[in-house]
Amino acid sequence: MTDQPGPGDLAVLVPAAWKEVFRSVPREFFIPDAVQAGPMGDEPPYWVDRTEDPDRWRAAVYADTTLLTQIVDGTVELSEDTVRTGAPSSSSTAPSLVGEFLALLDPYPGDRVLEVGTGTGWTAALLSERLGVSSVTSVEMDEQVSKVAAGHLEAAGYRPNLVVGDGLAGFPQGAPYERVHVTCAVREVPFAWVEQTRPGGVIVAPWSPVQVRGHKLRLRATGDRAIGRLHGGTAFMMARSQRPGYPSPQGESRESEARLDPMAVTRAGPGLEMAVAALLPGVVVNGIGEGDDRVGLHDPVTGAYALAVRPENGGAAEVTEYGPRDLWSEMEAAYLAWVGLGEPELERFGLTVDAEGRQVWLDQPRNLVR
Repeated sequence: MTDQPGPGDLAVLVPAAWKEVFRSVPREFFIPDAVQAGPMGDEPPYWVDRTEDPDRWRAAVYADTTLLTQIVDGTVELSEDTVRTGAPSSSSTAPSLVGEFLALLDPYPGDRVLEVGTGTGWTAALLSERLGVSSVTSVEMDEQVSKVAAGHLEAAGYRPNLVVGDGLAGFPQGAPYERVHVTCAVREVPFAWVEQTRPGGVIVAPWSPVQVRGHKLRLRATGDRAIGRLHGGTAFMMARSQRPGYPSPQGESRESEARLDPMAVTRAGPGLEMAVAALLPGVVVNGIGEGDDRVGLHDPVTGAYALAVRPENGGAAEVTEYGPRDLWSEMEAAYLAWVGLGEPELERFGLTVDAEGRQVWLDQPRNLVR
C-alpha cells in the first residue's frame, strides 16, 4: 500500500530554500471540496469533488495543479457545468509557479511582506510560516474570498493581517514593506507599490501588458522608482480593476491591405511583446507567438479595434478596423521597430516604474524603447 499524497509531494516542485516551508503548510486546508484542477503541461483540466472521490481530490491537491475556486467574481456558483463557460476569478495557483515567485521574492528574516490577492490564503500561510504572521499583510478585493481565506488560515494555525480592499492601492497603514508579493496579473504596475516599498526592497508580480499571457517581473525599489527585469513567462488572472474589457466595435468599418504579413507577428518571439508594450501602451494584442494566421488588436480606452487576416493562398493580408486609431499601422511600426533593434529576446528587456508611469528599456535602464 502506497502512502497518500501530501505536502512532501509539493516540496519536490519548489526551489530548495522553500522546500521545508511547503512541507510545513498542508495545501488541503485551503482547497474547497469541489474544484476544477488544471495541471501544468498539456493535460486537460478536470473536475474533482472530495465528497465523491476523496482520493482523486487529494491527488489533485498535492499535484502541480492550479485549482480553480471561483468564477465570474462569485456571482455564479462554481460547478462542473458552470465552470465550462464562467470566467475564472479566483484560484490556488500551481505549486511550481508559487515556488518560482516566492524564490524571486526572496524575503529575509524580519522582512515585512505585503501580499496583493489573498485568494485561498495558501501563499499567505507559506509566507507566515517563513516569516511569522506578524510580518504578513494580505489584501483581497473580494470580501467573501477574504472571509473564506481567513477560515482556511485559522484552521491551519495562521493569523496574518488580512485586509479587504483594492490591493492595487497597497496598504499604506503597514508601510514600508521590504517585499511586495502579487498573486494577480497586472497590465500596469501601480506606483503605490513602489511608494510603500522600502528602498532596496523587492516587488514581484505577474505582468501582462499586451496579452493574457504574461511574464514574471521582479523590481527593486530605489525610493522614487523601481527597476527590474523579466524572468520568463507565466499566466495569471488579471486584477479586477485592470481588466481591459472588450466592448463591441462602434461605427463603420474600414477595410485595407496590410504591408506586413500577420504571421510575422504571430511567429515572433516574446521580445516583440515588450516593443508593443513600449510603443502601443494599453493596447491588447491577441496572437503574438501563437503561429496563427491572424492578429487582433484592441484599445480599451478609445474602443479602437483591428483584425488582420492572412489569406489562405498568400498575398496581402486583409485588415478590418473600427474606431479612431489605425491600430494595424501602429502594430506594423512597432514590429519594424523591434526588427530594427535586432529582434531582441525577452530577457534583454526591463522595466522602470515611477510617478510618471512605466518605461520599457533594452539592456540598461537609460536605453528606453520609444
